[in-house]
Amino acid sequence: QVQLVESGGGLVQTGGSLRLSCAASGRTFSSYAMGWFRQAPGKEREFVAAISWRGLSTYYADSVKGRFTVSRDDAKNTVYLQMNSLKPEDTADYYCAAAATPGIPAPSEYRYWGQGTQVTVSS
Repeated sequence: QVQLVESGGGLVQTGGSLRLSCAASGRTFSSYAMGWFRQAPGKEREFVAAISWRGLSTYYADSVKGRFTVSRDDAKNTVYLQMNSLKPEDTADYYCAAAATPGIPAPSEYRYWGQGTQVTVSS
Protein backbone atom coordinates (compact mmCIF):
# COMPACT_ATOMS: atom_id res chain seq x y z
CA GLN A 1 0.00 0.00 0.00
CA VAL A 2 1.14 3.55 -0.76
CA GLN A 3 0.33 6.59 1.35
CA LEU A 4 0.60 10.00 -0.26
CA VAL A 5 0.94 13.40 1.40
CA GLU A 6 0.85 16.61 -0.63
CA SER A 7 2.36 19.92 0.42
CA GLY A 8 3.33 23.26 -1.06
CA GLY A 9 -0.03 24.78 -1.76
CA GLY A 10 -0.88 28.35 -0.86
CA LEU A 11 -1.95 31.76 -2.08
CA VAL A 12 -0.13 33.31 -5.02
CA GLN A 13 -0.77 36.20 -7.39
CA THR A 14 -1.47 35.78 -11.08
CA GLY A 15 1.76 35.05 -12.90
CA GLY A 16 3.41 33.62 -9.83
CA SER A 17 4.83 30.16 -9.20
CA LEU A 18 4.40 27.35 -6.72
CA ARG A 19 5.96 23.92 -6.39
CA LEU A 20 3.82 21.16 -5.02
CA SER A 21 5.37 18.07 -3.48
CA CYS A 22 3.88 14.66 -2.90
CA ALA A 23 5.73 12.40 -0.47
CA ALA A 24 5.01 8.69 -0.72
CA SER A 25 5.50 5.93 1.78
CA GLY A 26 6.66 2.46 0.83
CA ARG A 27 9.76 1.00 -0.72
CA THR A 28 8.22 0.42 -4.15
CA PHE A 29 7.58 4.05 -5.06
CA SER A 30 9.80 3.80 -8.13
CA SER A 31 7.52 1.18 -9.64
CA TYR A 32 4.46 3.45 -9.60
CA ALA A 33 3.42 5.97 -12.18
CA MET A 34 2.32 9.21 -10.52
CA GLY A 35 -0.27 11.75 -11.45
CA TRP A 36 -1.56 15.14 -10.39
CA PHE A 37 -5.23 16.05 -10.49
CA ARG A 38 -7.16 19.10 -9.36
CA GLN A 39 -10.68 19.95 -8.36
CA ALA A 40 -12.02 23.46 -8.34
CA PRO A 41 -15.07 24.42 -6.26
CA GLY A 42 -18.23 23.19 -7.92
CA LYS A 43 -16.34 21.35 -10.64
CA GLU A 44 -15.34 17.78 -11.30
CA ARG A 45 -11.84 16.55 -10.65
CA GLU A 46 -9.62 16.88 -13.70
CA PHE A 47 -6.31 15.48 -14.79
CA VAL A 48 -3.32 17.82 -14.69
CA ALA A 49 -0.11 15.87 -15.30
CA ALA A 50 1.43 12.42 -15.05
CA ILE A 51 4.87 10.88 -14.99
CA SER A 52 5.72 7.28 -15.68
CA TRP A 53 7.94 5.16 -13.46
CA ARG A 54 11.60 6.17 -13.64
CA GLY A 55 10.38 9.44 -15.18
CA LEU A 56 10.71 8.07 -18.70
CA SER A 57 7.68 9.92 -19.96
CA THR A 58 5.36 12.73 -18.94
CA TYR A 59 1.93 13.87 -20.05
CA TYR A 60 0.04 17.11 -19.46
CA ALA A 61 -3.44 18.47 -19.81
CA ASP A 62 -3.62 21.08 -22.57
CA SER A 63 -4.61 23.72 -20.03
CA VAL A 64 -1.26 23.48 -18.21
CA LYS A 65 1.10 22.46 -21.00
CA GLY A 66 4.10 24.77 -21.15
CA ARG A 67 3.41 26.17 -17.67
CA PHE A 68 3.54 23.13 -15.38
CA THR A 69 6.29 20.54 -15.06
CA VAL A 70 6.00 17.19 -13.31
CA SER A 71 9.11 15.44 -12.02
CA ARG A 72 10.06 12.76 -9.53
CA ASP A 73 12.92 11.91 -7.22
CA ASP A 74 12.73 8.20 -6.50
CA ALA A 75 15.51 8.44 -3.91
CA LYS A 76 13.25 10.75 -1.89
CA ASN A 77 9.98 8.97 -2.74
CA THR A 78 8.64 12.30 -3.93
CA VAL A 79 6.91 13.65 -7.00
CA TYR A 80 6.76 17.36 -7.76
CA LEU A 81 4.58 19.70 -9.73
CA GLN A 82 6.27 22.97 -10.64
CA MET A 83 3.59 25.48 -11.56
CA ASN A 84 4.60 28.68 -13.33
CA SER A 85 2.63 31.53 -14.87
CA LEU A 86 -0.30 30.72 -12.63
CA LYS A 87 -3.76 31.93 -13.55
CA PRO A 88 -6.90 32.40 -11.45
CA GLU A 89 -8.41 29.40 -13.24
CA ASP A 90 -5.67 27.22 -11.72
CA THR A 91 -7.29 27.73 -8.32
CA ALA A 92 -8.22 24.31 -6.98
CA ASP A 93 -7.38 21.55 -4.56
CA TYR A 94 -4.52 19.57 -6.02
CA TYR A 95 -4.17 15.84 -5.47
CA CYS A 96 -1.43 13.39 -6.27
CA ALA A 97 -2.18 9.80 -7.10
CA ALA A 98 -0.27 6.58 -7.73
CA ALA A 99 -0.89 3.82 -10.24
CA ALA A 100 0.82 0.44 -10.40
CA THR A 101 1.59 0.72 -14.08
CA PRO A 102 4.87 1.59 -15.82
CA GLY A 103 3.47 3.90 -18.47
CA ILE A 104 1.12 6.87 -18.34
CA PRO A 105 -2.00 5.59 -16.59
CA ALA A 106 -5.58 6.08 -17.58
CA PRO A 107 -7.44 8.04 -14.88
CA SER A 108 -9.22 4.87 -13.75
CA GLU A 109 -5.91 3.14 -13.03
CA TYR A 110 -4.93 5.39 -10.14
CA ARG A 111 -5.32 3.38 -6.98
CA TYR A 112 -3.88 5.56 -4.22
CA TRP A 113 -4.71 9.21 -3.54
CA GLY A 114 -3.46 11.91 -1.25
CA GLN A 115 -5.62 14.28 0.80
CA GLY A 116 -4.88 17.29 -1.36
CA THR A 117 -3.32 20.71 -1.01
CA GLN A 118 -5.10 23.96 -1.80
CA VAL A 119 -3.84 26.40 -4.40
CA THR A 120 -5.39 29.84 -4.73
CA VAL A 121 -4.37 32.25 -7.46
CA SER A 122 -5.52 35.81 -6.93
CA SER A 123 -6.19 38.15 -9.84
